[in-house]
Formats: sequence, structure tokens, C-alpha cells
Amino acid sequence: MKALILVITLLLGQLCYPNKENDSIPKAEVATTMQSVTINGNTIYLTAKAGTFEVKDEFNKPIALMGFTYYTRDSKRGLSTQRRPIVFAFNGGPGSSSFWLHMGILGPKRIVVDDPKSTPAAPYKIINNNYSILDIADLVMIDPVGTGLSIPIGKAKFKDFWGVDQDIRSLSLFITQFLIHNDRMNSPKFLLGESYGTFRNAGLMNTLLNQGVAMNGVIMVSAVFDFRTLLFPPNDDLPYIVHFPTYAATAWYHNKISDKPENVYEFLETVRSFTENEYTPALFKGDRLSENEKSNIASKLAYYTGTDTEYWLKADLRVTASEFFAEFLRDEGEIVGRLDSRFTGINEDLLAQEGSHDPQSLAISPAYISGFLDYFYGDLKVNKNLLYTITAGRRGGFKWDWTHKGNKRWGATAANNTGIDMATALSRDPNMKVLILNGIYDLATVFYGVEHSINHLGLKKEIRDNITMEYYEAGHMMYIHQPSMEKFKKDVSSFILNASK
Repeated sequence: MKALILVITLLLGQLCYPNKENDSIPKAEVATTMQSVTINGNTIYLTAKAGTFEVKDEFNKPIALMGFTYYTRDSKRGLSTQRRPIVFAFNGGPGSSSFWLHMGILGPKRIVVDDPKSTPAAPYKIINNNYSILDIADLVMIDPVGTGLSIPIGKAKFKDFWGVDQDIRSLSLFITQFLIHNDRMNSPKFLLGESYGTFRNAGLMNTLLNQGVAMNGVIMVSAVFDFRTLLFPPNDDLPYIVHFPTYAATAWYHNKISDKPENVYEFLETVRSFTENEYTPALFKGDRLSENEKSNIASKLAYYTGTDTEYWLKADLRVTASEFFAEFLRDEGEIVGRLDSRFTGINEDLLAQEGSHDPQSLAISPAYISGFLDYFYGDLKVNKNLLYTITAGRRGGFKWDWTHKGNKRWGATAANNTGIDMATALSRDPNMKVLILNGIYDLATVFYGVEHSINHLGLKKEIRDNITMEYYEAGHMMYIHQPSMEKFKKDVSSFILNASK
């Protein structure tokens, strides 16, 4: 009898006091609104869902609420969404939320900025986006865990998501579960990432393929696949080599080239030839380079970048991106932008070896952040009690784990490279297409570095032909430049339509 009373007591206790773990898991929350966008004179009516989606792990346990905004063409008007292309898009960082692409080029509304100048404070212009892709595809803007509304739940912690492989895993889980939940498994599927989002894309396309979810196409905006091209590791000449053409493009834009050629792309062909045939062999010689050879190369480096020969000699022919920011317009008391070298700002320390800030970022960030939050909580009606985190860097303890499977040698990390994943995915799925968009004034992810990475994937020619490269006369966020915005729309729309056939 005592045993029966004990069992009843325990059962009653469980009813009165629910399991703490389950009770502590917040529920997904979504706001649904009707939106519209007019593109080339045609109005597209949209159902917009913004909020959080519960993601489960491989054991069906909840691990995260992932923030998203999902735009679909209004099915109430007799238009089926199942066969319509669906694009999953995100920014980079790592640790950046997706509002840049959302309000810059992809969504139904966009922020207007004073390219290439600093945009004044509010009120900001939020207008219809004639360059959105929503006329041809549905769109899911994703905020990785730690950004936007995305948080870990259950037993999961932020560190379970903050890393190369951890990030790829969580995004692949979200995409697969989101497709199932919304009956989109048989839709043409695309990834679109910017900056670190392209590094993520290269891993995702292979991970998803291994899980039986093949992408029709992958769009890389301002790409990086091999971080050697950006980090300037000790005793590695590659980053100096791949940055140089962008230094030269910057000099061309700011009229620092004597007898400046009329066409920037023809000029860059000359710069590529010099870089490959003269600059690279000179750096490879290292200390064996003679003084005459060194002076000859330094004078050409100075000519192509509108700087002084003596500066290049003092730098041993090797100038980092940050050093270039500070040196290029030092005599004018200015620095150039990292994300877009068309932008300039005040050099606060004329003796500084490196740039103090990024003028492009400061010129547009307030407009994008304030404009997006106004739209997100106003038009999309997201619960104002849910805090939207612009960047995971604002969270205490944010630290990225750069370890990636396939990058280790002798137990050490030998590379930070997801190009190997992209090569595997493309070779195993010969139908998958890739579109890479490069800003020639982008000093954050340089176009020549992308070319080097693609040219060293070891792909068969017929597979290499599945990769298309496009170039824009703007920077990292080429879509803030009106002519590039128009070209972006044309290039991406054509790619999606052709890859969906």
C-alpha cells in the first residue's frame, strides 16, 4: 500500500511540477503579414512570416530557435508555391545577421544610401525594391544562432553553434527541417550567401548533398573560400599577391594612375599580367632578389597603386590591406574603405601604419540598422519583446571555432578552407551551378583571391564550366551602387531561372 501511495505521489508531482528542461524551452513565435513588391511595373503580393523556427538535432531534441523571414507569393491568388524556386539567404561575419542582404537587394523593401558618401541621420528612405528576386523566387532570410532572434534552447549552448562545422551543421538542419515543414522539398533550391556566408555556402552545399538535399544553384556574393587570401599569415606571399589588383583598381578609381586607361577592366588585365609574371616570382625569391630587381618591382608597384616607390621598398614589397588603407591617401589626410575602397574618411592619425576604421561601414550602417528595425517591428509586426541582435559580437563570450574537417594535417590546423567541400559537391553533382559576384573595389574579400581559389580546386573542365564569375564596379556590398544593383538583379535572376529548368 505504501508503495502505491509513493507512485501516486510521484505522478501527482510530475503533473504539478512539469519537467524543468521542457518547461524552460521557449516556443517558436511567428508574425504573419501581407506584403507586396512592385518589380518592373508588376505588383507581386506576398505572404510574409517573420519570427523563430524550432530546430531539432539528429535525435529529435530541440536545440535552437532560428530567426527567419519567409516571403512567398500569395497562394490565395491561385499561384502554387511548391514548384517555385526557394532561396535561402544569409550574411556572414561570422556572427552577422542577415538584414544587410534583406534590406539591400533581396527583400520587398530596400534602404536608400548616399553611395559613395556618408548617409545623413534619420529619417531614412525605405522604398519599394524594384531589384528584388521575389518576382521569380520565394525567399528565406536566415539569422544564424547568436544573431537576429536566434538562440540555443534545451541543453544547447551558444558555443555549440559558433564554429565552422557547428555553423554548417545547424544551418543544414534548419534548411532541411524548414523545407519539410513548409512542403518545399520538391521546389528548386538555392543558397545565397555574402562574405563569410560564401565560406559557409561551400560547406553547406556538400553537407546538404550528403543528406540527400541537392541544390540547383549556389550564389556567392563577395566570396572567400581560403582564408589565407585574407589573413596575411607569416611567410606567406599569397595574400599580398591576391590583394594587389584591388589596390590597383582603387588607384584607378581615385585617379592616381598617370595616363589612366579609360577602361578599368582592361587596366586590370594589365595588372593581372604584371602580378602573375613579375610580382609573384619576385616575392618567391625572397631575400635572393637583387637590389636592382627589387627597385624595378617597387617602382611598378608604386605606379599601379599611385603610391611611392620608397614606401614599397621599406615594406619589402609587401603591404597588407590595413596598411594600404592608411597609406594610399595619407597626403590628403584620408583613408579608404575596407568593404568598398570608393569610400573615404578622415585619417585621424597621419602617422598611423594601419587604418583606424572603415569609412564605408560607418557611412551606411546606421541607415541599414535603423531602417531594418523599423521595418521588422513595424511592417512585419514582429513581437517587440523579442530582441533582434545585429551581430553575435555583442554577446559576451563570442568566440569562433575555426576548426574544419579536412583542414587538419599531423593533428594541426593546416588551413581554413571550405573550397575543398565545394569541389567535392560540384564533382559529385555535375548538375549543380555556382554564381560568384565580385566587387572590384572590395578590399575585404578580394576578387583575385577568389580567382586563385577557383583556379586551384582541381575540377574537370566540364565541372569548372558550372562556375560563373561576374564583376561589379563597386565593393563588398555592390548592391548599394545603382548600376551594380541593376546588374545584380539581372545576373541573379537569370541564374535562378536557368538553374531551375
